[in-house]
Amino acid sequence: MAGWGWGWARAVRGLLLDVSGVLYDSGADGGAPIAGSAEAVRRIKASGLKLQLCTNETQATRADFVRKLRAMGFDVSVAEVTAPAPAACRLLQERGLRPHLLVHHDLVPEFAEIDKTNPNCVVLGDAAEHFTYANLNEAFRLLIGMEKPVLISLGKGRYYKETDGLKLDVGAYMKALEYACDIEAEVVGKPAKSFFESALAELGVPAEQAVMIGDDIVSDVGGAQQCGMRALQVRTGKYRAAPHGSSVSGEGKRLHQHEFSLIRLHHDNRVLE
Repeated sequence: MAGWGWGWARAVRGLLLDVSGVLYDSGADGGAPIAGSAEAVRRIKASGLKLQLCTNETQATRADFVRKLRAMGFDVSVAEVTAPAPAACRLLQERGLRPHLLVHHDLVPEFAEIDKTNPNCVVLGDAAEHFTYANLNEAFRLLIGMEKPVLISLGKGRYYKETDGLKLDVGAYMKALEYACDIEAEVVGKPAKSFFESALAELGVPAEQAVMIGDDIVSDVGGAQQCGMRALQVRTGKYRAAPHGSSVSGEGKRLHQHEFSLIRLHHDNRVLE
């Protein structure tokens, strides 16, 4: 990608927004919106830009997730949310896979139409407090006993931020099972290229005319750049000044220093600030 001046923003027709750490911080009490984020969503929509939420949220169904966001003041619909669970269900059906689910209890209804008898794969999501030794060991035993073990992970984030601090994300547990079983997980969710391609298809905008905004330098910024998108990292959520092991372009590392509240997106002579 050429220089990082803001002239390119005039060609932008749509935005993909991460949710946790960008619009709100999750928490046991339901979480709290980040100051100014609901107004930012309102102004983005009013500008005529297309908007799609691109999230690795796996602690609730999309319907419940949207209800929570709307209660916080966000004008969003289920159709405007791209999340891993529906994508995983499509993959399971296409390949005739029957999952053992190690996911949050509130996400289980997303898999209601999926045959789960005699599992031939494991689906891993952000199970939070359900990531017990017993549950992880059960998943390990199932995988190690398969002739061709299949581990599907709904994202690969290292950690995320809640209102009471940072929390381990699904990627840490995915790596444990990969190591124990000597396998490589299939990631459904960010930063997988196919997940971003699905989000762009739902947004209805080509990669070169879309921007991804998130708080994760690897899953959000790096994943989007793999698809040819520009990406910005916000300084809210789990943002850290010197993340370890990032693999994004030099432009991404420069652009992520801009605050979400200061981003100016020029569109048909309108400016969002």
